[in-house]
Amino acid sequence: MGKRFISANASEILAMDGAALKQSIQASEGRVIVTETVAAREPRVKDISNAEIAHAFGADLILLNGLDVFSPVVHGIDGGDDGREAIRELHRLVGSPIGVNLEPVDDNAVMTSTKKVIPRGRRLSRESAKAIEELGMDFVCLTGNPGSGVTNDSIARGITLVKEEFSGMVIAGKMHAAGVNEPVCDAEAVVAFLDAGADVILAPAVGTVPGFRDDELVEIVRAAHERGALVMSAIGTSQEGSDVSTIREIALRNKICGVDMQHIGDSGYAGLAPVENIYALSVALRGTHHTVSRMARSINR
Repeated sequence: MGKRFISANASEILAMDGAALKQSIQASEGRVIVTETVAAREPRVKDISNAEIAHAFGADLILLNGLDVFSPVVHGIDGGDDGREAIRELHRLVGSPIGVNLEPVDDNAVMTSTKKVIPRGRRLSRESAKAIEELGMDFVCLTGNPGSGVTNDSIARGITLVKEEFSGMVIAGKMHAAGVNEPVCDAEAVVAFLDAGADVILAPAVGTVPGFRDDELVEIVRAAHERGALVMSAIGTSQEGSDVSTIREIALRNKICGVDMQHIGDSGYAGLAPVENIYALSVALRGTHHTVSRMARSINR
């Protein structure tokens, strides 16, 4: 068995394939943090990337939102003339797994808000799935941004497609409605995601989506764990920009429900959650010992 993620060095983490990464997260017993950042937005601190800031305040995995995988731009990172070296450089600088959102847009979705046009480089397709494999991504999150028209059915179909082209860990689910008139997360969708082979089920964090209750999340966790999958709760409703006490309450409430990873979104200053909230999430989930370990551990180890 491999080393648990919260005790692993950068050299060990970067050597993990998708299966080893999943196992190391499972072994960490609900203490792994995924921080999302808008890749193409100018960073909060002008001369470094948001990924570096997130890592410095306790993030374990970095999830890039809004990245065009055919022409990748991560502000604060030198990706070479065509951007193709951006992910390699991020790995070198933060020593963390790097992932990306790809959106399985459903062109027939029944919308409750105006549908936005998602660029080709952000939409899930066979070509974009191949592109993230070539870029060296460690994981992919199949989800939908606001107004994108991503449905649970299109996510389930997307899992099958991406697993054919991508060797990393596959996270699947919605953080919010994505503008679609359907339940954000229910038992039927979770079963479809598991049947398609998802490694991690994404569910909205209890306390973020109206009407999504603790008992519903507990059932999702139970179903996923029975099938060998993990669960990630997500703060994707701009509450990542709330006060510290709200972040702590969400963290503990979802940990009680049994999730394996907790995500904090990118709605804050310059496409990154307030750093004090990333830190507060870390301390609430794993205390100062593992928080300081993640923050202070040299990426050269």
